[in-house]
Amino acid sequence: MPRVTPADRRERILDAAREEFAERGFAAARMEDVARRVGISRAALYLAFDSKDALFRALVSEVITEMMPSLLPSDYGSLPAPALLRAFVKNAIKRIASPEMAFLPRLIVGEGHNFPELARFYHETAMICILGAIERLIAHGIARGEFACPDPKTAAQCVAGGIIFAALWRNVFEPVGAEPLNVDWMAENQAALVLYGLTTG
Repeated sequence: MPRVTPADRRERILDAAREEFAERGFAAARMEDVARRVGISRAALYLAFDSKDALFRALVSEVITEMMPSLLPSDYGSLPAPALLRAFVKNAIKRIASPEMAFLPRLIVGEGHNFPELARFYHETAMICILGAIERLIAHGIARGEFACPDPKTAAQCVAGGIIFAALWRNVFEPVGAEPLNVDWMAENQAALVLYGLTTG
């Protein structure tokens, strides 16, 4: 049997934590149930993460680290900003609205008032990262003369708003009977709307 490395065990723990938090939320999630999902003892789990809070923070960091490279290249180079932004919006909506990802904004909206430190951490780790990436991309387009936008920061918040809406609709409202959201249609039209606003001034 192959030896389980510390990195392998960490990955298995974070996968189990993702399932636990997605199913039960933060308050109801239990470390012993995460350990059970992994197939390790509670003591072994606490050796890796000394609290549920630490486990959640590690999961958020892992999710953002995994997601961002798939949404935007690290170097824009001479790539046209409209094409980059269209791809970003479409990919972000599809990724963040997926059940594997959308539990995080749903959890923060539902429980953040009871756990303000976790809400603050999510804001600083996830939201600022995503908003900063969008703002830099819009600034890239302005510098190339492809976008006309007096306030890239506010524009970035507007772009993010559509992405978060899709995540909440799919994972909060659809389960209670709302009309299913066509994610592909939503992504295409959100991208078109954003680009229209940025290119027409």
